Amino acid sequence: MKATPVKGTRDYLPKETEIRDYLQNIIMETYSSAGFQRITTPIIEDSVNLDKSEGGENLNLIFKILKRGKKLDSALAGVHPTEKELADMGLRYDLTLPLSRYYANNRNELLSPFKVIQMDRVYRAERPQKGRLREFMQCDIDIIGNESRDAEIELILTTTKALNRVGLSDYKVKINDRRILSDIFAYAGFSTEDNEKLAIIFDKQDKIGIDGVKAELEENGFNQTCIDKFIALFADGTLTLDSVANVCDASYVTELQRIIDAVTTVSKGTIPVEFCPSLVRGQGYYTGTIFEVEAAGYSGAVAGGGRYDNLIGKFLNEDIPAVGFSIGFERIFGILMEQNCSIPNRKKKIAVFYDTDTYAEALIYAEDLRNDYIVSVIARPKKLGKYLNKLETQGFDGFAVYGQEDGVKLFGE
Repeated sequence: MKATPVKGTRDYLPKETEIRDYLQNIIMETYSSAGFQRITTPIIEDSVNLDKSEGGENLNLIFKILKRGKKLDSALAGVHPTEKELADMGLRYDLTLPLSRYYANNRNELLSPFKVIQMDRVYRAERPQKGRLREFMQCDIDIIGNESRDAEIELILTTTKALNRVGLSDYKVKINDRRILSDIFAYAGFSTEDNEKLAIIFDKQDKIGIDGVKAELEENGFNQTCIDKFIALFADGTLTLDSVANVCDASYVTELQRIIDAVTTVSKGTIPVEFCPSLVRGQGYYTGTIFEVEAAGYSGAVAGGGRYDNLIGKFLNEDIPAVGFSIGFERIFGILMEQNCSIPNRKKKIAVFYDTDTYAEALIYAEDLRNDYIVSVIARPKKLGKYLNKLETQGFDGFAVYGQEDGVKLFGE
């Protein structure tokens, strides 16, 4: 048997798990204090829901679950059975699709607008590499039933408050609107059918520059006149909200400006929010506002989300406004571990050693110490010095030996 975890998954040591629990508790406390309510959903969803969720590239990363018993036997009996014929369920690849199904199923029992927290594991059949796991944690807040941009404002303020509380401060919020992207592409003369492909190329601007975007558009065979008209929009370096208003519906610009102004006012200028015309976000279900949080010194986003007003409607046959923001839990956990994060104001953790005939007394002694310490009661090892070294590497701050008058001894003192 193999002792190592499945490729693309991880075991977490006690010290790592302690940091992860701390992060989750801080995020949960922040979200709950803003009036969001937590729900949980199954990790398994029907394949038909997953396949129709417009999850972009993630639809190619779904872990499929084979049919069982007679249903599987019947599928296997067919000639060259397809994947859809063999599998009827899959593991969720994010928390937005399960939330949409949950809302459709429980709508009559929920407040409107519904302000919801989800913190749970999701699964993607990624090619395992640094920063990409097949099983990972997501921390989402969503507001369902509010079509105004008040929802975006509250999500940005609440999410950034959580980021501040876990120690992430040097960041900026990038914001865009999917409808602005569509209008820009239409202004340049591109076909609507090519919007997703265009968006994927445009999304690379931060990495390859506008000249790189132009080269890739040409390599993909797009009309040169359309390319030239599109690139001309960036003649002054980039597109601003003022300049983009000339080529798109002005109401979209007004909405974004209102979000930026409100966040700036409420945060007293401490939360930088900037319009980013090349921001795309990968999920196909986004219908309007999209946003990401970018941390200084780290590539990629540490949080992201957007408005998805059509997804719930796939279950209810009516459009329900919805918008969500997800913290990149694993990214932030990795950043804090690199910074040797320690939990602030945590009680010091010590071990109380006992001999076989003093166990009961040692338990009473440990209970008294728990007013001031986190205490683990451990039988005294034969090689105490060597064991103490291991304790220190495992995050313990000190020890005491029951029956010895010198009491608690802290490492390094």
